[in-house]
Amino acid sequence: IPFFGLTMASGDCENVKIGIIGGTGLESFELFEMNCTKTVNTPYGSPSSELICGTLHGVDCIIIARHGKVHDIMPSDINNRLCFLLFFMCIAFVLCVTSFFLYASSSMCIMWEEGCTLVLATTACGSLRAEYEPTDFAILDQFIDRTTKRDSTFYDGKPGHLKGVCHISMRNPFSEKLRQLLIAACEENGVKHHKTGTAITIEGPRFSTYAESHLYRSWGGSIINMTTVPEVVLAAELGLLYASLALVTDYDCWRDDYEAVSVEHVMQTMAVNKQNALKVIATAVANASKQKWSDDI
Repeated sequence: IPFFGLTMASGDCENVKIGIIGGTGLESFELFEMNCTKTVNTPYGSPSSELICGTLHGVDCIIIARHGKVHDIMPSDINNRLCFLLFFMCIAFVLCVTSFFLYASSSMCIMWEEGCTLVLATTACGSLRAEYEPTDFAILDQFIDRTTKRDSTFYDGKPGHLKGVCHISMRNPFSEKLRQLLIAACEENGVKHHKTGTAITIEGPRFSTYAESHLYRSWGGSIINMTTVPEVVLAAELGLLYASLALVTDYDCWRDDYEAVSVEHVMQTMAVNKQNALKVIATAVANASKQKWSDDI
């Protein structure tokens, strides 16, 4: 890729900056020391909120409210490319821990301009497997794309954008080193988790039909969400290492013996998921900052 990843790879990546993209309830992060706010713009547009800058375990961090400060941006309408471009060359945590429809669809431009090399994402999700129980976490290793309306590449040829065609391998879409970092953080905090998972990413904002839910199960899906795609694809175009922590909130609607997914049910489950997610994130931030990443980029 004659652009993002190759330039970043020349650095030693010893000093990390962590970007956090938060859903409702995580517009500000209670574990942070808040320092300042920052307004930004890029060739791909503006983010859904101003950047909030702070520190966690002595590591510089940046927070963005993914769906806006009052949650008025649907998953389909989020500027998926923007945050990754601004956060490029640091570590980004993509957070969605308040309801099923607040998915981790993030704007990649911000990650690049602010200096990210790694992306650790969290995503609220429904379960497509009985063993993936509400309040469980899953460290994703595969995805199936069912989105239809989103910009999934930086190379669209528009004025000021990248030109040409960028073919990215998605055989192993998630960074194994980052996945292991998330697994270790779950284990350290005693959070029940699954070491693998296949995400079905749908367009939303509606939930699945009964027939769709069973179809996705027959495809081998583990969880269902609305944001892993195009995040993981855009991260690959930028040369970013990416991993995703899925926070299970419900059983979607495939189980006849379990209440179908609803916003109210999801909100209740997320009260538990949020606290566990904060602990896992804090541990992952501390441990990631001690790692050397230049050989992996």
